Amino acid sequence: MIDTENLPRLSRLTAILTLLQSKRLVTATEIAHKFDISVRTAYRDIKALEASGVPIFVEEGKGYSLASGYSIPPILFTEDEANALITAEKIIGRNRDRSLVENYQNAITKIKATLKEGRKEKTELLSERVAFVQNYRNETNSSWLAEIQKSITDFNLIQIDYHSGSKDERTKRLIEPQALYHTNEKWILIAWCRLREQFREFRLDRMQNLQVLKETFEDRNFTFEYYYREVYLKQQATP
Repeated sequence: MIDTENLPRLSRLTAILTLLQSKRLVTATEIAHKFDISVRTAYRDIKALEASGVPIFVEEGKGYSLASGYSIPPILFTEDEANALITAEKIIGRNRDRSLVENYQNAITKIKATLKEGRKEKTELLSERVAFVQNYRNETNSSWLAEIQKSITDFNLIQIDYHSGSKDERTKRLIEPQALYHTNEKWILIAWCRLREQFREFRLDRMQNLQVLKETFEDRNFTFEYYYREVYLKQQATP
């Protein structure tokens, strides 16, 4: 939640506009929570933006969105925000998936290009003074993350050769990618496995010959909350 104790309304309206531009849909409840205001005040702020000429569309029962093609000038980062990006750069730079590291480095270079000269010098200094000691040798064990992320949002089937470490078993899998999480320096994909006909977890470092297919699948409306609840219930039911 943003500290809005002394945030002028104009600054809040600008921040709400930035939030609208960053997401496809934003609800009044989300705005109220993020800026620590009432839902009624969130409604008034939306109306104020509309009155100023911002093309906001309402999807009944879903939320607000900006008209397609509408954009605002590039955002100027505060010093704290720029420092957070530099810190994240150090953390992500030690990630073991090559595609994530390369894509983030490209993105952060573009972001740094928008900074003012004085702030650029400060970010360069901070970059030299922040370290992330895990995976210090910059070892990688996968390069599939970017392709899998796109497959999740495009609902494309993925075909892989998978090595299950415990049984030393290698199988060809056709999977519907649902979600990703990171633990112990490893990326895990949660997917519907058509071979096992259930949700399964796949370590990216055990995947081989990954191929994103043109064939798509139906959205299963996956949520982490539902998935982990089901996992917990199965564990409780197992003797």
